[in-house]
Amino acid sequence: MRLTIAFINICLADVSYVSEYSTTTPLPPPKPYSFQYEAGRYPGHIDRVHQETGDEHGIIYGRYSYIDPKHKVRTVEYTADKNGFHPALINFEDAFIQPADSEAVRLAKEKHFRLYHKIAEANAHNISPNLPRDSASVAKAKDRHNELYHRIAEQHAAIAAQREVERRSYEATSVANDVNDHSTY
Repeated sequence: MRLTIAFINICLADVSYVSEYSTTTPLPPPKPYSFQYEAGRYPGHIDRVHQETGDEHGIIYGRYSYIDPKHKVRTVEYTADKNGFHPALINFEDAFIQPADSEAVRLAKEKHFRLYHKIAEANAHNISPNLPRDSASVAKAKDRHNELYHRIAEQHAAIAAQREVERRSYEATSVANDVNDHSTY
């Protein structure tokens, strides 16, 4: 019911002065106003509230509250004036607290930092880090890869040599085609 009344009041508001003034003409002073509403996601359940007032100097004072996903009521009080919007958070203290690490997280962080500092120290003294050794299957796969790589490289070299022989043979048996030679006419 209150929401309906707020909408009716907004619709019936006096806006006749808007068309009377151009962008170069200053607007008349603000008129005091006040509104408030309560709303919910289903009937009989209010989960957000808003109230606001504006004075004749154009300063707006307001407050709104809502229920957050953790089922806590959060409230923001604000003032809006020629210098901007100035919110004040009420009962948000727990929203900014960082969660405490579990024992597993704490141990993982310690291990990470130990390894990080060990690597940083090795890099600072140009000591190569201890890289993990290849397992037997990884070493076998690397050897197979190298063998195939060299076999393919040899095949490519043989193909290139064969094509070079064919090119030289063609040049030796071909007659030059001189387009500027007009002696045969």
